Amino acid sequence: MEKKIVGRKESISILDLELFDLDAKVDTGADSNALHCDDIEIEENKVSFTLLDEVHASYHGKRITLPIYKIKRVKSSNGTVQIRPSIKVSVKFFGKKYKSIISLTNRADMKFPMLIGRRFLKDKFLVDVSQEYLCNKKEEK
Repeated sequence: MEKKIVGRKESISILDLELFDLDAKVDTGADSNALHCDDIEIEENKVSFTLLDEVHASYHGKRITLPIYKIKRVKSSNGTVQIRPSIKVSVKFFGKKYKSIISLTNRADMKFPMLIGRRFLKDKFLVDVSQEYLCNKKEEK
């Protein structure tokens, strides 16, 4: 299978959350995908969270409850360890649908609401750090 080339910043849609054309940072230093959300509450085997952020236009303010895929310890870029719930959702990336695991965290202090990590990229994509938003350029052709 030929790998698609992605830039260091791309757009991704998380179909199950009705988040479309979300700005994402492609982060080969991150193991997994991460999504910014607020008011994360874990109750039994479900996680509830709010998609609310004034900076990111695609966030619609809805409260969402989904089954937890997994809870894991994640070491963030600043070295702190967090316990994060993750969900399994359908995403659209480069015109194609994929199943993806996304951990939920508060990324309010980060520029990008979404990180795309190595596990999602593995075997499907190559990263060209000199490029940005190649998915949009592909669709314009």
